[in-house]
This record gives sequence, structure tokens and C-alpha cells, in this order.
Amino acid sequence: MLLNLHVKNFAIIDEVDVTFKDNLNILTGETGAGKSIIIGSINVALGGKISKDIIRKGAEYALVELVFQIEDKHILNVLKDMDLPAQDGQIIISRKITNGKSISKINGQSVTTGALKEIAGLLIDIHGQHEHQSLLYKEKHLEIVDRFAKTAIGDIKKQLEGEYKEYITIRNKLNELKIDEDKRLREISFLEYEINEIKNAALKIGEDEILAADYKKLSNAKTIAEGLNHVYDWMSYQIADSAGDNIGRTVKQLMKLMEYDDSLSGLYSQILDIETLVNDFNRDLSEYTADMYNHEEDLSVTEQRLDLINHLKSKYGSSITDILKYCEESEKKLSRYNNYEETMADFSKQLELKEDKLKKFSGQLSDLRKHKAKELNAKIREALIDLNFIDVRFEMVFKSIGHFTPNGIDDAEFLISTNPGEELKPLSKVASGGELSRIMLAIKSVLADKDEIETLIFDEIDVGVSGRTAQKVSEKLSVIAGSHQVLCITHLPQIAAMADFHYVIEKTTDGISTKTSIRNLKESESIEEIARILGGAVVTDTVMRSAKEMKKLAKTTKKY
Repeated sequence: MLLNLHVKNFAIIDEVDVTFKDNLNILTGETGAGKSIIIGSINVALGGKISKDIIRKGAEYALVELVFQIEDKHILNVLKDMDLPAQDGQIIISRKITNGKSISKINGQSVTTGALKEIAGLLIDIHGQHEHQSLLYKEKHLEIVDRFAKTAIGDIKKQLEGEYKEYITIRNKLNELKIDEDKRLREISFLEYEINEIKNAALKIGEDEILAADYKKLSNAKTIAEGLNHVYDWMSYQIADSAGDNIGRTVKQLMKLMEYDDSLSGLYSQILDIETLVNDFNRDLSEYTADMYNHEEDLSVTEQRLDLINHLKSKYGSSITDILKYCEESEKKLSRYNNYEETMADFSKQLELKEDKLKKFSGQLSDLRKHKAKELNAKIREALIDLNFIDVRFEMVFKSIGHFTPNGIDDAEFLISTNPGEELKPLSKVASGGELSRIMLAIKSVLADKDEIETLIFDEIDVGVSGRTAQKVSEKLSVIAGSHQVLCITHLPQIAAMADFHYVIEKTTDGISTKTSIRNLKESESIEEIARILGGAVVTDTVMRSAKEMKKLAKTTKKY
């Protein structure tokens, strides 16, 4: 459930902070007050597109923050898998926009837009002002059936997608191998050349890193040798006041002093150990320095080897592992070309077996869809009758697209008849804008019973609706709100009256800037707002009585 919305510097919104409740939350306001901007801000927070003028004029950034309270274990597990655990079931989503760029966070951790949309799809379902127009496209119809039937078809769709992926892989390999004899021989020659070039190099994983370190050392050998000579001078016995010279003096001095004090023998023993360490150090240092003067040949060999490896990287991959993998794949490909007839026959057989499986799974998926579509059609028809489609028929017809896809072979379309005696026709040829809006609401209400998404948003679902139909729409929204949190922007008093919680969105200006605000109305204020919607510019006593009557009627209509 969406608990809180915080918006700052978004379009004409200076700062808005609003807490939403369960059941039916209604948002009303004058035209242009910024109602759709509120819904737009939620869309943006959930990964929606950002327009150029999204940041309020004069501000450096825009910020939208949503707080959800979640009890669904599936959603909590998804968050856990994404390393975004929710403390006490709370999910905080924020998106900050600066100069066309945005940073999205879930529970304080930055996430990609893809991850944000994945989570958003589990939390909230937004029906925008023009979403009902999507019903004009058949692709949407099959998606609706699958959403309704997801429990029944989920496993088989997953199997089908996996089989289709393997089918495409085999088909691509088969098509890749379909070449004429001359080209096959040229491919064999080219593959043999590449394989030999890589194998002759006798590459070892990690050797490029070792060679790079050696090259760095050998190419700076002169500088290293000069520096080590200085170190040797400082540590040896060759010059006055060097470490070796001073340690030698210390040994002699302690040896004399021990004639007077036997307790100095411990210190004498320690300095002898130090002298031994310094001598060992100087000997090793001398040997290492001597080697640095014979580096030219080693440098040349190292440089040649690095050049060879880098040349192979430029052709076959960015690392030795990639090069060896390329060689392995090329050997497999060479084997297929050398055994062309057998390989083609094998791939053809594999493709045939995959096609049989795809045919089987696609058929099973199609049968399940058709069965669930009958159930869906009946429920949508019932919902349409509730929405004042008095004598309505609603069906779905299936056709085969004639080829395999990861989603089966079905081409499905909703058909409707809204008047007695009329034949069933596609929605695009029958339904008006207002009718499409009601059909979408009917579909949403049916899906809501099956859907685990707790929060539904309807942005002006009442387009093209009035009179008795408006009352029916309000009742249907109330039914959905009985099991879901619903946020609804409306211009209709019948829908506003049904609110469990009523918010008004207002726009104010000081002549310099314009601000949008939102506040929760008390019941008396809600009645006044309903009266404003009813009466327009002039709210008479009669209009106020009508508003009170609407509110009273709405309370008796609710089923929760």
C-alpha cells in the first residue's frame, strides 16, 4: 500500500507531502490545478520518462519519494534477492532529477531504471488518462488474458520460452552452416589458419599480466640500477658514515666496553645479528643490481611476446581467456564444416525435435488460454453490466499466427456487441472513448480479484461518462477498493462522493510564481467540494443538499 508521497520542485509543485489511506482515495480539483501532475510524479518515481521542463523554474533539482508498506512475502523476497531488504515491510523509493539526469534509490541504495521498474510492477498499477486506448490494439488483449490466467499458464509459458530460446539457437546455427561448397572450403581454410595462429602462440592464462610487469621492470632497468647503487652506498662499508660503516664502529665499541661490563654482551649479540643481516642485504642487493645491467636481451624477448599477445587480442578477444575460448569455438565450427553432411543432418534432427516440442507446448498453452478466456469473458460481461452496458455480449476469438514465438502461436482479440441484434465486432469498430474507458475499468476490476498488486491508480477513468453510468462507475471503483488501495482522479461528483478519503488539489499564485498543493478534506469540506463539482461557479443551497444526499447514498452503497 502507498503510504506517503513527497514531491519537491516538480513542474508547478513547490513541495507536497501527502499520506494516503486504504480503500478509495479520491483526488479532485479545478481544471489545471495539477491533478495529473501528482500522478505524473508517481510515474516518474517509478521509472517513467522525464520531460525537459520537469524541474520547477528556478530550482536546481526535482525530487519524488514514495513510501510503501508491504506484507506480500513474494515482493519482500524479490527485494531480498536484489539485496534491497525492507525493514519492517517498508519500501522507500526515491528519484532525484538534476539537469536531465536522475538517481533512483530503493531503501537508500541506488538502483538501475530496470530494477526500479521491476519493483514498481509489483507495487502499483497505474491506469493513465489514455491507457484505455491500448484496448484498440490486439496485442494488449492477449496480455490481458495471460494476466488473468497467469497461475494456470505460468509454468507452461516458462517451459515454452526456454524451448523457443533453444530452438532459435539451433536454427541460427543451421542457417549459419548453410553455405555452398566453395564457401565451405574457404571457411575451413580460414578457421585452420586462425586455430594454428592461436595454438602456435602456446598461450598461458595470466602470462600477459606477468609479462607486463616484467616489461615495466626491464624497460626501467637503468633507473632501478642507479637507485640501487645509491642504496648500496648508504648500506655498505665503502663510504664514511654509511650504515655498514656505523654498524662496524658500533661492534668495535661494544667489544671494548664489555671488558668493563659483562652485561653489555646482550647488546653486543644483537648488533652482531644486525651486522650479519646488513651483510646479507648488501650481498643480495649487489647480485640483484648486477642482473639489471644485463637486461637488453630479456627486454627484447618480453617485448616480442607482449606484441604477439596484443596482436592476438586485437583479433580474437580482449583477454587470453577470450582468445582460448575463441579457439575452442573455432575448432567446434571447423569440425562441423569438416563433417558437413553429418552436422547438417544432426542440426536438422534437433530442430525437428524442438519444433515438435514447441508445437506441443504452444498447443497446450492455447488450450489453457481458450479455457480461461471463457471464464474471463463471462466475468468482464458481468462487470460491464454493472457499468450500465445493459445488453452486452463480450467474447474473445483466437487465431493461429502460423509460426512459433516465445509466447505461443495465438493471435487473440476481444469482440463486443453493445446493442441487441448487433453482431460481435472488434472494440476499435464499436466502442467510443467513454465506452473504452468503462471496458478498461471492467477489465481492471476483474483482474483485481486475481492480481496481487495492492495499489491501483485511475487517472480520470470517467472520461466520456455521465449520469447513471457515472454512478455505476463509482460503485465499481468502490468494489475494487474493497480489496485494494485505489487512488482516483475524477471530475464526477458521483465518484467523488464514494471517497473513503477525499483530497483536493489546489493551485495558487502570487503573481510571480504558481504553486500546487494537496490536502485531505474533512467530511464537511468533502461535501463542499462535491457541491463545487456539481454546481460549478455558483453553489446554491439546492446544490449543497444534493451533495449531502450523494455522500449519504454512497455510504449505503459501499460493501465494506
